[in-house]
Amino acid sequence: MLDLATQVALGMNGLAKTNQTTQVNKEVPRIISVKELLSKPNLTIPDYQRPYKWSIKNVNQLIDDILLHRDKSAYRIGTLVLHQIEDTLNIVDGQQRTITLLLMAMALQNHLHYPVKEDLIKHHYQIPKTKLFDEWEFSNPISQKNIHQNYREVKRRMIDFDAHSIRFFYEKCELVQVVLNDVSEAFQFFDSQNARGRDLDPHDLLKAFHLRELTPRISEQEKMEIVSHWESLETDDLKKLFAQLLFRVRYWSKGHSARFFTKNEVDAFKGISPDAESLFPYTEIYKIGHYFVDDYNTNYHRKIDKQHVSYPFQLNQVMINGKRFFEFVNHYWNVREVMYAGLYKNDKAKAVLEVIDKYPERYRTGDAYVRTLFDCALLFYWDKFGNAEIGRIAEKIFVWAYKLRLTQHSVQLASIDNYALEAPYVFKTINEALAPKDVLNLSITPVKLGDLKGKELKSVLDQVKNLGYYEA
Repeated sequence: MLDLATQVALGMNGLAKTNQTTQVNKEVPRIISVKELLSKPNLTIPDYQRPYKWSIKNVNQLIDDILLHRDKSAYRIGTLVLHQIEDTLNIVDGQQRTITLLLMAMALQNHLHYPVKEDLIKHHYQIPKTKLFDEWEFSNPISQKNIHQNYREVKRRMIDFDAHSIRFFYEKCELVQVVLNDVSEAFQFFDSQNARGRDLDPHDLLKAFHLRELTPRISEQEKMEIVSHWESLETDDLKKLFAQLLFRVRYWSKGHSARFFTKNEVDAFKGISPDAESLFPYTEIYKIGHYFVDDYNTNYHRKIDKQHVSYPFQLNQVMINGKRFFEFVNHYWNVREVMYAGLYKNDKAKAVLEVIDKYPERYRTGDAYVRTLFDCALLFYWDKFGNAEIGRIAEKIFVWAYKLRLTQHSVQLASIDNYALEAPYVFKTINEALAPKDVLNLSITPVKLGDLKGKELKSVLDQVKNLGYYEA
């Protein structure tokens, strides 16, 4: 059987249109018109969807495309991926476009120019009614703002629609609809379709991969919760988490360059599937931990003692595919915040942070790179040893990282990448350390007056002097 992406690709050229009353065939793409889309009584936008973010530019581009193709036999707008739960159809992919089409339909219902109305009556064409906006709620202020703004723009564009354009919009503008019963399959398909038109971010590819790796034992409700939580994370912050912290720590700890996190590096976050039959001896410790945590948390005793254990993640561990990946991301989404709260409770660490959080030049590109170096090393240590000796460790990592800033005219991405892999091998040392003393024994050479380059960062240099790492 052809996979869904191939079926849709074929459907773009010759998929037969079915009657609106025809029963939807699950997992079989079919063509629907805008009229049919807007007449669906059971179409919903699930809570996990992101806000409506289309701009006026996006709206005008869609309207211009429709008007440009109005003399053709049909115009394919895009793909609509739906997740069916009983009689409800949740929009997984196509939310932005669907809301915009609905705005256009509302404007055509309520703000059509009189001569065009007369022409439609003359040709016995009645504009289809839709009640979706009466059923949908938009509580997010971003969605509300963009809906109001875009609706005003759509109303202004109604002057461009004649009777022929309106009929074309409802009857000949089409979408490829795919309905799936499994939410993880729906999101995998969503990602595969987006990949056809643009490069997905690496974390999007990882989401699709690990959704596919979810085991049959995971309920549909648990899958929904996993997807909902992932979609609730801010995209830009998620990209930064992977590119600036997780990816670099995992690569630097193994002695690899880690300049850019692209789709070619996604294997860094793929690992073992515990249910696979042919696993090697090294996987046993991960299987044991994986199954023990699940067994402990689902045991009936937990209903009595109300206890819960989380999987003991490590930044450089072998990745466990499926739900543990999503837990891994969520864990480190929170760890940095927890770490910094802990650092501010330690006088030595607090003194370092107050310098690097406040010095005036901290927002320059090179300074931001150095801060990333500091954050990665400190997070790697915290992940392994917690707050043990954290004050002295923060001081040592601060001197090591910001020495690069003090002794270079310009710090580039290549600068921190090379520096992370050079002596004194901070990441390698943390990776191999069995106790905090192994990291405290790192030999950091002092900053020398003759090595200072460019504009001196006074507060940073003063702190280095206070810690005894400066030679005049």
